Order: sequence, then C-alpha cells, then structure tokens
Amino acid sequence: MLRLLSTATSSPFVTKFYPVDNRVESLVDADTLSPQRLLFRRREGKRKNDFDVTFHHAQGTVLGIKDGQPFTIAIPPGTQDSISCLYYVRSVPSLQPGFSQVMTVHHDKKNYRLEVRIEGIEKVKGPWGEVEAIRALAIMPFQGIFLNKGNIRVWFTNDARRIPVKMKAKVIIGSIVANLVEGFHAPSSS
Repeated sequence: MLRLLSTATSSPFVTKFYPVDNRVESLVDADTLSPQRLLFRRREGKRKNDFDVTFHHAQGTVLGIKDGQPFTIAIPPGTQDSISCLYYVRSVPSLQPGFSQVMTVHHDKKNYRLEVRIEGIEKVKGPWGEVEAIRALAIMPFQGIFLNKGNIRVWFTNDARRIPVKMKAKVIIGSIVANLVEGFHAPSSS
C-alpha cells in the first residue's frame, strides 16, 4: 500500500486575509495504483469540507462520508481519486510531449472525466536542486485539491522515478505553487 499525502497552508501574510490549511491523503494499491481510500480535509477561508471515501472497485462503488453524511455512489472500472490519478499517469511507459490520457476521477460525490496532457520537458528548480522535468497539464472539470479555478500543472522528474516535484494552480485569490519538500532523494550510484 502506498500513502500519498498533499498538504497546503497559506503564508502568514495571506492567512490574515484568506487562511488555507488543507490535507489530502490517498491510500493506493502499490501494484495496480488503484485508490483504496481518500481522506480529504479542506480549510479555505470560511469554507470547510471533510471527505472520507473508501473505494470498492470489485463492487463498482465508493462508500463515503462528506461533512458527516454517508453516501454510496457507483463508479466505473479504473476510477481514480484526485491524487492517485497523477501517480497513475506517471506510470505510463512513454510520457512524451503530445501524449494525452483520459480517465475517470471520483471527487466530492461525483465522477468526472479528467484529461492529462504532456506539454513539454523543461528544467525546474526547487529545494532539491535543478532537475529535468515532464510538464503535465491536468484539465480539471472540478475543484480538486485546492479551490482551484480550472487546470493544474504538475512537473515530474524525467527519469525512471517520475517524482512529482512541483504543482501550480489558479485559485480564488491568485495562484498557488507547491514544491515537493520531502521524499526526494537522489538516486544512488551503483
């Protein structure tokens, strides 16, 4: 089982006007990259949401609780969650500019068709140094990890590990850039 975790908090200056404190955790089957459970805690401004969703792929359903209310919804085969979808795409053997993948993503009690397009390969810098990265555009028909306004760009290292090192999205009051802060270790030379 893989544990994928994304957190976002506003800077002290922004917190005075629009506090953000989000946590999204996805538990994913390590062999199939299918999501098993999603825990979603959103605190943005005055908006608060909590989801706890368990995927039952064999039965074609998700069972969940949103803000204390239980629900069951049918899902098609291969359904991903709002984080696992990006990890699934990075497992595709050949991610070259022009590649496109469409999939079903379950989020906030609905199933959506999400498209991920590979836009290019470029150098990006962060706390981990400079790396060559694959730039992917996730065409988001829903407000996902953040209260994003439209699409999200994600950069993966252009190596066998395909580590997501950067993410950028437009949000209600501007844009947000997230850089990987933990989990990036240089490959060992053997």
